[in-house]
Amino acid sequence: MRAVRFSAMIQIQNLSLNRGALALLEQANLTLHSGWKVGIVGNNGVGKSSLFKLLLGELQPDAGELKLPAGLSIAHMAQEVSATDRTALEYVLDGDARLRQVQQQLAEAEAAHQAGRIGELHAELDAIDGYRAESRAHQLLDGLGFMPGDAERPVNSFSGGWRIRLNLAQALMCRSDLLLLDEPTNHLDLDATIWLEQWLKLYPGTLLLISHDRDFIDAVVGHVAHMHNRQLTLYKGGYSAFEHLRAEKLSQQQAAYEKQQARIEQIEGFVRRFKAKASKAKQAQSRVKELERMEQLSPAHIDSPFTFTFDCSDKLSSPLLTLYDADLGYPGRTILKDIALTLTPGERIGLLGHNGAGKSTLIKSLVGSIDLVNGERHEGEHLEIGYFAQHQLEALDLAASPLLHLQRISPKSSDQELRNFLGSFGFIGDQALDPVGSFSGGEKARVALALIAWRKPNLLLLDEPTNHLDLEVRHALTLALQSFDGALILVSHDRHLIRNSVDRFLLVANGGVEEFNGDLDDYHQWLAQQRRDQSSSDEAPKETRSLSAAERKEQKRLEAERRAQLRPLKKEVEKLEKALEKTSDALGKVEEALGDPAVYDDSAKEQLKTLLADQARLTREQQEIEEAWMEQLEALELLQEELDQADS
Repeated sequence: MRAVRFSAMIQIQNLSLNRGALALLEQANLTLHSGWKVGIVGNNGVGKSSLFKLLLGELQPDAGELKLPAGLSIAHMAQEVSATDRTALEYVLDGDARLRQVQQQLAEAEAAHQAGRIGELHAELDAIDGYRAESRAHQLLDGLGFMPGDAERPVNSFSGGWRIRLNLAQALMCRSDLLLLDEPTNHLDLDATIWLEQWLKLYPGTLLLISHDRDFIDAVVGHVAHMHNRQLTLYKGGYSAFEHLRAEKLSQQQAAYEKQQARIEQIEGFVRRFKAKASKAKQAQSRVKELERMEQLSPAHIDSPFTFTFDCSDKLSSPLLTLYDADLGYPGRTILKDIALTLTPGERIGLLGHNGAGKSTLIKSLVGSIDLVNGERHEGEHLEIGYFAQHQLEALDLAASPLLHLQRISPKSSDQELRNFLGSFGFIGDQALDPVGSFSGGEKARVALALIAWRKPNLLLLDEPTNHLDLEVRHALTLALQSFDGALILVSHDRHLIRNSVDRFLLVANGGVEEFNGDLDDYHQWLAQQRRDQSSSDEAPKETRSLSAAERKEQKRLEAERRAQLRPLKKEVEKLEKALEKTSDALGKVEEALGDPAVYDDSAKEQLKTLLADQARLTREQQEIEEAWMEQLEALELLQEELDQADS
């Protein structure tokens, strides 16, 4: 990052942009001043990412003009997944091109024994803060949720989502006047999202941000550019201000009145229900204020194509599901201990906690997809679980259509009934018959949500359901969860969804689960305090005392045992890393082949069928290897930490 050094503005003048036969912009105009932070919003497919490609010079306008300041330095977050064997730290440092240039020149000068030149380059290295570059890179990795030791791992050993985080870290490391971020929070958890929000607030350059996280947009930007009907309209303020102004315009349309009233009635019902049962004054006040604001702004979404609901099963048990004195985790690795949790109809719980604290482990234990280490799990007689997690998108049959997916679980339902249902999730007309393999991540997520909703669950367990979903789908999901009569447990980095869907929070931390008495603002403060405590702990001098000869002998024996335990763990981690790299490479080749339009021709049906089957198989293998690798790595890091503490 560097201070803004240009004063000119970015201008789009009477610009038209086409992608094939599709017109994305038509004589559009937009003026952005330096130092502005601007959110780019609009429905999927309107051309937001193409606008970024235009700014990067990867696309040229079909008409009109794009004016950028001379010498403008642009950083952007790459969407492709790198497979380099460079370490994560080196990969992030590569984002600072000037640093790498000076380091290369310095190496050449040292090899040529050019003393004067060496001195000049060291001075320049100091001027660009090069001596602190590694420290800054480590801070970025830490803020984005990477574990200690990850900095030295090769990039190709990380999964796709974590490589995208590395791309984000590399973009933040870059010295830039203009920063382009396309969905930076998609693969982040709540803690990393809050950290990134604070980082971007301090970014001194011009920021253009594409995001479907309304709270994130509100916190970071001062302007919103709306892409709609092939035009760019600039609004002052964050997403809430834009939404309010758009609501005012749309609410004047008489044709939308009845739909608007139905939405308002739906939200009012949830407000009344929440007020009646709210027991925590501070959280209640925060939630009711947010809900009432939603009620006022509902007209902004009257033209949304998404109208789905989560109907609850007719039969309910109370309790639905109970954990008694449960230890949760994996063979040889307990993550959460002594968990007691009873879920009854109407429970609406948000899970908070650091990445890796055990939130997903808790949900998987509730689902029953992993066995308890100890304790008991009891299901109610009529329990029907609806479970959403990102790996379920990968488990979809890529050769099957959304309609066929539903027909398989409900063969007696009529095609029209199923198509009407899919229409509420935005799968209209022939799209309900298209193979899922050709869908975007957001479309696959909608298919997974539709499959859950069709089964009419009475317990919803949702682990990051909004990844890849646009703002309109998130709004529809929020409304659907508000009207759901069963129990809900939610993990999400989308704070707007959390605020408007849950009644209380559980904090997963320090190997346990406890009630969190506060709202999301309190959780933000809790996170900040945790970081301060960690910094103080790292800086505090360690107390020492002399050990007796017997104590030293026993300490050495224990350390030798632990080191002996490290060797097989290290070997297993290395073996799994190689297997993961091999599977990821194979999957990349298959997906590259699927990116060829020719494979979707009628003459290539068999090839397409084989490729889709290979993609599904390799995706499952990648997930299984990754889960096994994570378990072994956690065990290795825990043992290494014990050794480090003993050594210090």
